[in-house]
Parts: sequence; C-alpha cells; structure tokens
Amino acid sequence: MSPLSDSRVREVLGKISYPGKSENLISSKIIEHLRVRDNSILIILKYDEPNVQIRSQIHETIKKTLEKEFSGYEINIKQVNTGGGTAAAPSPQTDPWAGRAPIPNVKNILAVASGKGGVGKSTVSTNLAIALAAQDLKVGLMDSDIYGPSIHIMMGIRNKPLVSPDNKLLPSEKFGIKLMSMGFLVESDTPLIWRGPIVQKAVTQFLQDVDWGELDILLVDLPPGTGDVQLTLVQKTPLSGAVVVTTPQEVALVDARRAFHMFKKVETPVLGIIENMSYFTCTKCGEKHSIFGEGGGSHAAADLGVPFLGEIPITPQITATGDEGIPMVAKAPDSEASLAFKQIALRILSSAAISK
Repeated sequence: MSPLSDSRVREVLGKISYPGKSENLISSKIIEHLRVRDNSILIILKYDEPNVQIRSQIHETIKKTLEKEFSGYEINIKQVNTGGGTAAAPSPQTDPWAGRAPIPNVKNILAVASGKGGVGKSTVSTNLAIALAAQDLKVGLMDSDIYGPSIHIMMGIRNKPLVSPDNKLLPSEKFGIKLMSMGFLVESDTPLIWRGPIVQKAVTQFLQDVDWGELDILLVDLPPGTGDVQLTLVQKTPLSGAVVVTTPQEVALVDARRAFHMFKKVETPVLGIIENMSYFTCTKCGEKHSIFGEGGGSHAAADLGVPFLGEIPITPQITATGDEGIPMVAKAPDSEASLAFKQIALRILSSAAISK
C-alpha cells in the first residue's frame, strides 16, 4: 500500500492524460480541491468541458487509478460542472461529502469546537490562529458564534468590513490573519434574536460570501454545543477536521465527548483534544496547581482514540491580553502559554488530514 499524502496523490494524477489533449489532469487545472484523510481521498473536479462522456471517462479513470495505487483507501470524487452538460458524479448515498462546497482557494478548514461554554474556546482560536500564522501560513479566522461573538474583541478590531465590487464581504486583517465575525456587523449592545434558519443563512454567507482569498487554513470558531451552526458548517463545507477544547473537570469532559461524537456522526475527523486551564504555576514558588483537576483531557483523548494535542496553563495574562485586543501569542510570544499554543499548532499541522 502506497503512503497516503497530498503530494503523492497529485503525483499520480499528474500521470493521467486529459482525453484528447496534450495536458495531464494537474496541468489542465481541473482539480479544484484535493484532500487526504487517514483512510480516504476526496477530489473535487471543476470542468469547462461540455462533453459528458469525457467527464465520465475522466471520473472513472481517476477512480480506477487511485484504487489501484492506493489499495484499501476510500476514494471520493465530486464534480462541479461549469460547462454545458451534467457531470456524472457519485450519488449522495456513496459520497459523504455530496453537497458540501469547498471555499475557493482555501486549502484547509478547521473547526474549533467545545461541548459547553466557558472553556476558553475563542481564546484558544485566536491564539492558535496567530501561532499558525507564525509558521508562514496564510490564516483566516471566522467567528461563527452568531449570538455571542467575541473574536473581534480579542483581536482588537471594531470596524465594519468593506464590500468588494462583486458584492462579497472583505475580511478585516490583523496580525496577518483575515477575520470575519458578526461582531463587525452589529452594534456591541445589540442582541440578535434570530431563529435557526436565519442563523444557518448567516453562517453560510460567512463561508461562501466572504472573499477569503488564498488561505492555507481557515479556523472556524464554533459556538458551544451541537446545534444549528455546527450542523450547517459540516453540511455545507468539507472540513479538514475539528479540534475539541475542554477543561480538566468532568462536567466539561462529558460535553467534549458529545462534540466528538457529533463530528464522528457527520464523518468529520477530530484531530485531537486541547485542554485549557490545565494548571496554574505559582509565580513565587514555581509549583504547579491543578485547580480544575488533572489529566482529564489526556484521558478523554485516550478513551476516544484521538491525539491529545496539549494543555494550556491558567494565567491572568491570557485574559488581560484578550481584553486588550492583543492575544497572548502576539503580546508575549515566549511565555509559557504561548509556547504551548505554538506546540499545539505544530501538532495540528502534522496531521495527515491537513493538506500541506
């Protein structure tokens, strides 16, 4: 069995000729999106080709070639038709990503989730985004907590986004990260009293009606729970994966397990668990105190069979820098907490689910 990687799959596709042309499938630029996971390959083809038979031929050739080269892996191929015919695509029953449209020019979409509120998920999202950007990556951060957005506060941006000539929202930018949040669009004291369908529409617009440009990774900061926003995200967009944020105490871990099982049901890989508020280090004696318990996140990860990505210490600086609008990793990059965020970022990037 050949090793599964994005570059290896592209190498194989580059050996397949486009019927009737002197180009291969890579040089012809019909590969709109390619993503590898632990045991599967997703390819989305975008055609200007009006000939239905040629499209079907390409589809079957890719499938047979990859099944032979990567025996034992699941091959999923979806076709986006921009020409004059109807593409021969797999049925929704056999394609778990059917109906999930990728965001153009965005390589990876990573959800940051938690089963319950108050575990510091948005704090993790902002600092993780800055840690990823420090790896010379193009990073975006989308705040999908429609009712209680906070990313705009933690990143220190209050201005409303501009609109492009083609009527797309232009994300704000700070610390080299492209940002979008409902907090940019409404007044700070204005409550959003919206029912589920309107919330779902807002999330869809943030995904598809924002000009994100070229991104290596888009972090989506989810609201707590397993409701409308989470389901809209996984139904509308093919995610590279999700990370679940928890704290050490059992009440948080129970909800973290619920979040894990939700992603499992919708066939989204969980890349691991992050434990926030793990311990407090005394500034006088240097001793660590596990205020909310010890080892809960690592034990939950082991029980669920996913990686434990790391633990973030409790420090007043994290709260202070978030309120200031300069997250910890930007304000104090060499602090204990910042180094923990950076290590977690590297572990996420090492996952096979992330396209390099």
